[in-house]
Order: sequence, then structure tokens, then C-alpha cells
Amino acid sequence: MFHFSNLVRSKGDPKIISTGPSSLTSADRLARGLGWFSIALGTLELLAPHRVTHALGMEGREGLVRAYGVRELLAGVMTLSVEKRAGLMSRVAGDGLDMATLVGELRPSNPRAGSVLAALVMVGGITALDYMCAQDLKAQHDPRRGRKRLYTDRSGYPKGITAAKGAALPKPASTAAT
Repeated sequence: MFHFSNLVRSKGDPKIISTGPSSLTSADRLARGLGWFSIALGTLELLAPHRVTHALGMEGREGLVRAYGVRELLAGVMTLSVEKRAGLMSRVAGDGLDMATLVGELRPSNPRAGSVLAALVMVGGITALDYMCAQDLKAQHDPRRGRKRLYTDRSGYPKGITAAKGAALPKPASTAAT
């Protein structure tokens, strides 16, 4: 992939020979995957709600599925943004809403109750992934993590305080003429 980026570089730009190690942690990569999954699922719910409702025996609830699709798309975009943790927590909340809706469809009169149960198990697993990833990101960006940096031995003057004293004073007139 880095060879393609060399094609669009200006003449003076350095060429990329190889890429270095990724700065993304496993939690960042999982969040990215969950964000793309959310966008794909939201697109499906938004563009093909009849298929989703038919598969789950929820005919007549297409508007609800479309609304869930919009929510899923927005959560996916937020998960792919800088605010990964907020996006993941919105996914967890949305998954809770999905599970509440699916539990309501687990009734003996639903001919697709088995599909609803399978969907419930899948949503539960994804919810666990969303929550664990959000917690990992929270720990990763905790300001109390790591050692505190103390700068008590630094003055802010490159040559020290004693060299800086008197440096800003105007020079006497006799030395300025020479």
C-alpha cells in the first residue's frame, strides 16, 4: 500500500520505503472493526428493513427497524471518530434497546422465534465486545496511568537562571558605540 502513496508525492517529498509498527492498540483496532460492523448493519436496516423484519417475524415494524438503522449508522460513525469510547457506549445502549425489542418478539405465536433467539444471542455477544472495548479504551486513556512527570529541576531558561539574569538589560552607551 505504501508504494501507491509514493505515486502521488511531490518531487521533494521523501519516499516511503516501508511502514513502521502501528500505533493502534488492539482496543483501537477492535473499535474500528465494531464501527464498520455498525455501519454495515445500519445500512442493511435502513435500506432493507423488509428483509430484517421478515427474518425475525416482525412484519409491519419496518419503520422501527429503519430508525434503529439510523441509530446504528450514527453510532458507527462516532466509533470511527476520535470519540471511540462515546461511540461504543452509544452502541451498548442501542444494543440494550435491540435486545428489549427482540425479547418482545419471543412469543409462541411468532413462527421465527428461533431466529429471534439466535439474534438475541448475537446481539448479547456484540454488546459484551462493545462494553469490553469501551472499558479498555477508558483504561488506555486514563490520565492517572503511567508515572507523573515532575519538572521541578527545570527553570525554563536554556542556559540557566544565572546566565539569564541581566541579559535583557540595555547595554551601556560606551559599549554600544564600539
